[in-house]
Amino acid sequence: MRIGVPKEIKDHEYRVGIVPSGVKALVDAGHKVYIEKGAGIGSGITDSDYRIAGAKIVQSAKELYASSEMVVKVKEPLPAEYLFLKESQILLTFLHLASDINLTQAMVDKKIIAIAYETIQLNNGTLPLLTPMSEIAGKMSIQIGASYLQKDKGGRGILLGGVPGVKPGTVVIIGGGVAGINAAKIAVGLGAEVIVFDINLERLTYLDDIFKGRIITLMSNSENIEKFVIYADILVGAVLIPGARAPVLVKKHLVTQMKPGSVVVDVSVDQGGCIETCRPTTHSNPVFDVKGVIHYCVTNIPAAVSRTSTFALTNVTFPYVLKIANRGVNQAAAIDEALARGINVLKGKITHAAVAESFRLKYEPLKNLL
Repeated sequence: MRIGVPKEIKDHEYRVGIVPSGVKALVDAGHKVYIEKGAGIGSGITDSDYRIAGAKIVQSAKELYASSEMVVKVKEPLPAEYLFLKESQILLTFLHLASDINLTQAMVDKKIIAIAYETIQLNNGTLPLLTPMSEIAGKMSIQIGASYLQKDKGGRGILLGGVPGVKPGTVVIIGGGVAGINAAKIAVGLGAEVIVFDINLERLTYLDDIFKGRIITLMSNSENIEKFVIYADILVGAVLIPGARAPVLVKKHLVTQMKPGSVVVDVSVDQGGCIETCRPTTHSNPVFDVKGVIHYCVTNIPAAVSRTSTFALTNVTFPYVLKIANRGVNQAAAIDEALARGINVLKGKITHAAVAESFRLKYEPLKNLL
């Protein structure tokens, strides 16, 4: 199979879809790999590194897409890239279709095979390709939030961990999944007061056990959220429903009651966000203000630590890349249920129920198309 890895063009997106060891494994298996010039530079990987591994360096995205049967990316294609996509081409990347009708329609119109990292799901419900990025985004949410609490950045002038004789900052985390638990780890480590909400009592029990009473765990319901969100110095949105738009759990009237200079970081913004006042931002222009509350809603947070993120991501994505290259999509999906759940669009049909439901579009079960 001919596999292409383009240079990401999303704002300050420095990650890359395959590392040299992956290139070598693909070439050793008899496949051809094309890398767009400079694709790995942001992660500290040179074109020479890729050449040594056996890849061919191409000069443009147009050439790369034209040469490739499968395109392996990190982030969703932007409108400038839609023109390069061709029917029956395999696209393997983070897509987050449920938050973008235009992107969804482009995938359908182009009749590509769109496989979303974030919906590849094991039988036990875990999302193996999303997990490492959620870990990074969760940890960074506190690092970022703590920075914006500084007075010189418009914040309240709060040191998150406090000092003896001075109360620490309060962190409220909506969602106790992978991103939420990693946010809690960093917040607890810094000495903050931490409150975590989740709808799953078993999950809250688990969090209470592992943190040994160092956090407060609360059931996620409107009454509890209304009571505690307004006291947050940092509010982290970390809610996920695989493939679907994130539910809005924190309404605008609550955000406007938060203290001026407090900080909102919505990790779930790439799926639409769980905080009503949030809208997608970029690394170039990461924050905006709502009634004195700082909002950080960057949709590709892990790109800021691109080398760590690239290697963490490709550790988990590459086995699927190799499986598809060796067997083709149909056979690979037939033997791997997790991969099959990752197929969002096939033959011009939406094959993920949550994506179709988000836009009230027709859903076509994958089994009807393979």
